[in-house]
Formats: sequence, C-alpha cells, structure tokens
Amino acid sequence: MLFIGNSLTAANDLPSLVEAIAKANGDRISTKTIAYPNYSLEDHWERGDAKRAITKGKWSFIVLQQGPSALAESRVLLIDYAKRFAAEANRVSAKTALFMVWPSAARASDFDRVRFSYESSASEAGAIFLPAGQAWRIAWQRDPRLEFYGPDGYHPTQLGSYLAALVIYAGLTGTTPTRSGAGFVSKEESMILREAALQALGHSGN
Repeated sequence: MLFIGNSLTAANDLPSLVEAIAKANGDRISTKTIAYPNYSLEDHWERGDAKRAITKGKWSFIVLQQGPSALAESRVLLIDYAKRFAAEANRVSAKTALFMVWPSAARASDFDRVRFSYESSASEAGAIFLPAGQAWRIAWQRDPRLEFYGPDGYHPTQLGSYLAALVIYAGLTGTTPTRSGAGFVSKEESMILREAALQALGHSGN
C-alpha cells in the first residue's frame, strides 16, 4: 500500500498500524508513506514525488488523504486530484482509495460535509471509500469517553489512528480483523472499535 497524505496519515505512523493489524490476523501488508504537513492532493501532484512513487512501485492500493475538505471549493479540488491520482494508479493496475478523515473538534458540525466530500471523491474517481471519520462517530455513540482527538483537537491519538487503521485494513482486504494487533487497546475498546469500523464500512449495522 502506498499512502499519500499529510500529518493526519503520518500521526502515530498510521500505515504501521495497518501492517500490525494485518500481521496479527495472519496477513502480510507492506506500506510506504509520502506525507508532508498541511499538504493537499494538489500539493502532492505539483511536488511530483508521489506520482513517481506510483509508477515505480508494484502497489495493490494507493490510499489518498488530505484535510477535512468540508468547504465546497476544497471538495472540488479533492475530487479533481483524486481523479488524477486514480488515473496514475490505473496505469500500474493499482486500486485507489479515499481515506476520509475528520474535522477539528471545534468544527464537529462539519462531519457530514467531510464525509460527503470524500464519498463524492471516491465515487468520481472510481475509488474505494474508507470512512474512518464516520467510524469515529459510530464509536462515540457506543462510548463517548473514547479519546480520538489529541491535545490540539485535530490530530488523532493512537486510539484514533488505530480505528482509522481498522477501517483501512477491513475496507481494502475485505477481512474482519479478530485480533487487535495493538497492545495499547483494551479488549473492550477493541470490540467497540472493530464493530464501529465494520458498521462504517456497511458490513454490519445501519
């Protein structure tokens, strides 16, 4: 898997959490990450190294992420550059996925708009939709004490990144993880997060 994103992907080394979940469940996934603070997909496109990495690697999946993109103008750019990267991925027979993030805690009312932006981008680009931000909301419905936001109210805690990693792993492999692969997650939390991830992906629940 090639991850292209910003600090929301780099925080807590999200790709390594995906690898750990895979290993704990008898799979093997290797990842590479190209992520810079505050980068959008347009920034990555202009910089060029993400495009070069796509052409050089033998990837199964390209996972794309930028900021919340709740505003209409941000949505337009997300769709545009998701389609461009998806075209590059298609040339090397890799599947593209859109990793939906979350708004800042101060803008919690933006969750629906963030989801709409990422879901629309995935649809337009013919990509897989990975609703990590939606999984956060579902998990909070089950236990509002779960701490997914870090001290700045934007970047994720380890737990927040772990739930995103569950969504990515299950969404791309079609596998339901039965082992957590993370020592910092309690048995109770593991069950809640797994169920939230699967419900967000539409595998269970409403």
